Amino acid sequence: MTGTRDLPGDAARHRPWPMCRRCCGIALDMGSARTRVWLAGQGTVVDVPTVTFPGAGAVHPVQRGTIIDTPGCSRMLQRLLGDRLPLLTRPMVIVATPVLDGIAYRTRARAAVQVLRPRSVLTVPSARSIALAADADMSRPLIVVDIGAHLTEVVLLCDGAVTDAHRTAVGTGDLDETTTPEQIVDAVLAMLTAIRRHDRAPLPAGALRRGILLAGGGALRPEITSPLTARLRAPLRIVPAPHTAAVRGAARFLHAAHTHPSASAALPPAAPPRTTPRSPGRLFIWKRPGSW
Repeated sequence: MTGTRDLPGDAARHRPWPMCRRCCGIALDMGSARTRVWLAGQGTVVDVPTVTFPGAGAVHPVQRGTIIDTPGCSRMLQRLLGDRLPLLTRPMVIVATPVLDGIAYRTRARAAVQVLRPRSVLTVPSARSIALAADADMSRPLIVVDIGAHLTEVVLLCDGAVTDAHRTAVGTGDLDETTTPEQIVDAVLAMLTAIRRHDRAPLPAGALRRGILLAGGGALRPEITSPLTARLRAPLRIVPAPHTAAVRGAARFLHAAHTHPSASAALPPAAPPRTTPRSPGRLFIWKRPGSW
């Protein structure tokens, strides 16, 4: 999980939270098709299409897991949350991000949420959020498959960290006469094969024996899950409410950040200055110029 804070150094890490913690946290998942927002103390309050209306028509500011219109995302967040946040509060914002979009997505996401006057902004890989929402044991190797509307990711987690990841720019929103559920299944199996071939350690084999964690809107499509189960030769575990798993996992990260001792505990008292015996030497007396 990466992030930025308003205060540099130790002051940013140890600044205590306000007394009313319930109104100071936002978990955010800006997907290509839908945007989901979780507010501390209120739960999931927004689940709407990711779209803005700058003029006569609709514009999609996030496409294939990439933010292409940062100001558009800011306008969308202001429209969705501007009236929901208490005045004079600066929330912590945690954003679930695609694993392979890297610095570009995180930079644009942080810029977009500045409209919410955040106290701090943290980003977390969506695969890790999904694993947390599923209460998965991240101390052991784990494979997460996230089938979204326009993007499918297969991620290998080890000790909660991303070890390997692959993505395909296809999802449930592409299903039509030319894109079939079998093509999405083929793409998932190809990415799983690539992970097994590229990673020389026995981690992928162990993760497959444990079972693959499936999330995203594709986990709700029997025409995808049934053939995937039949062809995997490995257990398939579908996350409860898989389409909102990423934002719910980000909300759990938010709760952990709020309750961390460094966020709420008072600063320890400063240590008294260390004194050392003065070493003997010559005594120098300063006099005002002209008084010699």
